Amino acid sequence: MTVESVKPAAPEVPELIEPPVAGGRVPLLGHGWKLVRDPLAFMAQLRDHGDVVRLRLGPKTVYAVTAPALTGALALNPDFIIAGPLWESLEGLLGKEGVATANGSLHRRQRRIIQPAFRLDAIPAYGPIMEEEAHALTERWTSGETIDCTSESFRVAVRIAARCLLRGDFMDERAERLCVALATVFRGMYRRMVVPAGPLYRLPLPANREFNRALADLHLLVDEIVAERRASGQKPDDLLTALLEATDDNGEPIGEQEIHDQVVAILTPGSETIASTIMWLLQVLTEHPEHADKIREEVESVTGGRPVAFDDVRKLAYTNNVVVEAMRLRPAVWILTRRAVADTDLGGYRIPAGADIIYSPYAIQRDARSYDHNEEFDPDRWLPERSKDVPKFAMSPFSNGNRKCPSDHFSMAQLSLITAAVAARYRFEQVSGSDDSTRVGITLRPNKLLLRPVSR
Repeated sequence: MTVESVKPAAPEVPELIEPPVAGGRVPLLGHGWKLVRDPLAFMAQLRDHGDVVRLRLGPKTVYAVTAPALTGALALNPDFIIAGPLWESLEGLLGKEGVATANGSLHRRQRRIIQPAFRLDAIPAYGPIMEEEAHALTERWTSGETIDCTSESFRVAVRIAARCLLRGDFMDERAERLCVALATVFRGMYRRMVVPAGPLYRLPLPANREFNRALADLHLLVDEIVAERRASGQKPDDLLTALLEATDDNGEPIGEQEIHDQVVAILTPGSETIASTIMWLLQVLTEHPEHADKIREEVESVTGGRPVAFDDVRKLAYTNNVVVEAMRLRPAVWILTRRAVADTDLGGYRIPAGADIIYSPYAIQRDARSYDHNEEFDPDRWLPERSKDVPKFAMSPFSNGNRKCPSDHFSMAQLSLITAAVAARYRFEQVSGSDDSTRVGITLRPNKLLLRPVSR
């Protein structure tokens, strides 16, 4: 009698699902017109259609990811790289050789160059500069006189970045140039992302000429910074010196374009996102004076009435929670894109190689499935006993994985210090002509926030 061996049946591999298509597309523009018309509302409602949803942006099919866990998978899975509509639109500003847009070995080398400047143990060395600039901001204001929060927020963000990381004598005139140019450039880049009609943007139309002038001024600004450092012959222990002395994988100095792109990546997106967050924090202090009062009380309990210092920041738990809650509801970076480099399973959905993926931290961080009273401003949701209930990846203001922003601790320190300094000294009122509604571009910021500081 012969006994035949029986091979166990192979486990069934579940068939991958084709993501559903969002409704409301129109000829030629697809869903791009909704992203232009009301992008925040459009992205917020996509999860009702599925964890992954297909969109049409012009001629492209784009996959929108709406569930927190899957955005985490995007950040951690090497099958998804930095690419797609957002990064294509940003190439004119950031170039292809900066840490923000590079992938693979180039990105890893660039991270190694810049990471020492942002190590946790390196941040205290920037403390005196952050203190000086935070208090200089409050000293510039006069009680009862209107301040333009856009220019003031950019001024302090640019000065801190330049003085800490580039050791530059960054004058207010340059901060103003950066503020004006970035507003134009980021608005134009957003249009190019959602309506990718390439040839139209090369026509000599007024909006295109304004965009090109602003972009040219940004690059000229960076060239001025690098040229001044070279001419000075100085080599302070800062990020710019590290770039000028860095070598590639063959031991040769890195190219001029890579140095330029790295300085752009340090100075422009960082200043834009920090400045936008400062604007939202000022809006929060105005709209929610009860939170401003609590910050002032906390600062006084820690400092005993002296000016708040960098070393106090770690003790300002409530102030830090206000900053985090502001970033939850009004993230400066509200939209991100990736590209699949291989056919990939993402949460049971089929993502083909070469597909572009889009997701919105704004929508994810306001989702009622992740947050109780999701639209309310509630700093106490970040108390340890409550924050543990927030789903993983439902709050990622600095991203995750190897694309996590290297300046996260640097950014949080200056945001908390500035918030503490201004709330301790002033309460705020909106004035006639102010418009704190959201201006949507590549980043989010108030349209035109005009405030009157009143001494406490």
